[in-house]
Amino acid sequence: MSTEARTEGQFRVLLRMQINPGMEADFEKTWRGSTEAVTGHPACLGQWLSKSADEESTYYIVSDWVDEPGFREFETSDAHLAHRERLHPFRSQGSFNTMTVVAHVPGKAGTDAH
Repeated sequence: MSTEARTEGQFRVLLRMQINPGMEADFEKTWRGSTEAVTGHPACLGQWLSKSADEESTYYIVSDWVDEPGFREFETSDAHLAHRERLHPFRSQGSFNTMTVVAHVPGKAGTDAH
């Protein structure tokens, strides 16, 4: 099965979170300690935390889902509400975007055997 066939149609969520200055380390620790709330859902394919190289105290959280209905089921769950509540004290502002993966073309480094 090609990589494109595995990713096409997946539902992706992108959160941009600005963290209160000085709280970054605690935020990262709390996020790492609570990922099971998200990744434990049967529709979740994975989750990533990235720190912006351009904006101080800004993080991006990406999660991939089998489909939109699976994500929406998670979004209304008690597990999601508790997870969001744990992270909320660190956040000064943020944004939320959803999308459907249309195509994925792996780069050379992703296709070469190591």
